[in-house]
Amino acid sequence: MLLLASGVGHAVVSGLDGRLQRVDPFHGLSHRPGGGGTNFLVVGVDDRDGLTEEQRRRYSLGGQPCNCTDTIMLVHLSADRDRASVVSIPRDTYAEFPEHTDPATGERRTDRTGKINAAYTIGGPGLTVRTVEKLTGLRVDHYLEVDFTSFMRTIDALGGVPVCTPRPLRDGRSGLDLPAGTTRLDGGRALQYVRARHVDAEGDLGRIKRQQRFLASVIGEATEKELLTEPARFGRVVSALLGSVRADRDFGPEQMLALGRAMRGFTTASAEFASVPLDDPDHTVPGVGSTVVWDDRGAERLFTALRRDRPLAPAAGRPGRGAGRDGSGGAAADAKNLDEPPGGRSGRTGDPRAVAPRRVEVDPGTVRVQVENGTSVAALGARVDRALRATGFDTTGAPRAAGRRDAEHTVVHHDPGWDRSARTLAAALPGARLKAVKGQGPVMRVVLGDEHQEVRRVRAAPSGSPSPSPSPSSPSSPSPSPGGGGVRAVTGDEVTCP
Repeated sequence: MLLLASGVGHAVVSGLDGRLQRVDPFHGLSHRPGGGGTNFLVVGVDDRDGLTEEQRRRYSLGGQPCNCTDTIMLVHLSADRDRASVVSIPRDTYAEFPEHTDPATGERRTDRTGKINAAYTIGGPGLTVRTVEKLTGLRVDHYLEVDFTSFMRTIDALGGVPVCTPRPLRDGRSGLDLPAGTTRLDGGRALQYVRARHVDAEGDLGRIKRQQRFLASVIGEATEKELLTEPARFGRVVSALLGSVRADRDFGPEQMLALGRAMRGFTTASAEFASVPLDDPDHTVPGVGSTVVWDDRGAERLFTALRRDRPLAPAAGRPGRGAGRDGSGGAAADAKNLDEPPGGRSGRTGDPRAVAPRRVEVDPGTVRVQVENGTSVAALGARVDRALRATGFDTTGAPRAAGRRDAEHTVVHHDPGWDRSARTLAAALPGARLKAVKGQGPVMRVVLGDEHQEVRRVRAAPSGSPSPSPSPSSPSSPSPSPGGGGVRAVTGDEVTCP
């Protein structure tokens, strides 16, 4: 989809279509669910046939493949193509498989249960699709299957993808060994990163968070930096995908081109990420082992939103006509576009907690801020830094002098891919103006002007049921909510890293 959104022509897409491997996962399906938008079932399979012996050794891939789905994601594209909602389905989900033919005996089975990743082993893509549709009530419109080889080659063709981690990550089984901070990963190391399950106590659930963070970073590399508009690099990425990606037969050139045209201008802020809420992350089933059990109420809320073509996170999506990147007024929109709670203005700079907080789109704890004093008022930068931190923003704690000392207005400088985070910050700085700076990254740069008067207290608006806010010291990520029925969804600009 990223390739298509780069604006390729019909001849290129037709050539791509002619070389893609095809599969028919919808044969014989009937009485299927409906719904708005378009749903892709994207699976990563444990297939190592295309790897060399040296690659197997270097990236700890010497074991036997499981012939199962290692990763399962539902990607919902809204009907207006403004938004992509990515929902991760834990591979250990305990599921009841629909009626199918047992490949070992040839008999029809109607009573078989197990982990959802075994559906591929038992009945291939067809049973995988039917199982997902039965669990979610969503119609799967298209099927895409990626193996280890295509994943590695595509990341290498992109020139690698950056990931960040607040602490070192080591996993002896996958071979992952990352230092704290930001590291650009090639295809092999990226595969280790998205497969690692033993770096912390969260296991597969922690791996889901890293996979979503990685996918957001891929979107950023391919769209915000416009890498795919370079013909030579575009050709390398296309070649990397060919021969190892399988797609359903109905996803042809015309559908590809229509989707690509509709997704023009797609950014990390256009994507939102969530995981299925869980009731029991360690449910033991005799003969099956440790499984995860969904929270029925939370899962129903999540998939009902997708069936109704509604966003999971507030105000997520690409802009419509006359709007900013996230669809609610553009870079010129400031706090007046957000809900004003009772109580009006907060106190002065030193007291942001005077009245009830204003509702904003993004958790302030995930918004990184560098304060610069553009006035001659001594210590103004330090006061604003402390006040912003008091209302929840992740400030650097080290305000500095701006390049000029006669700034009239307070200005929030921000990367175009972080519009929502910028507006959240502007809501806390009444009268602040927004200025998009391409390539700045996720750290907001606030230059204080003489008109600055106060810092207003803000709070993230709820999405679905309330859920815990992520730690301000680590990158935001969606968290399953055991037992609470809550759905935590974040947008791509919240899961990418500085």
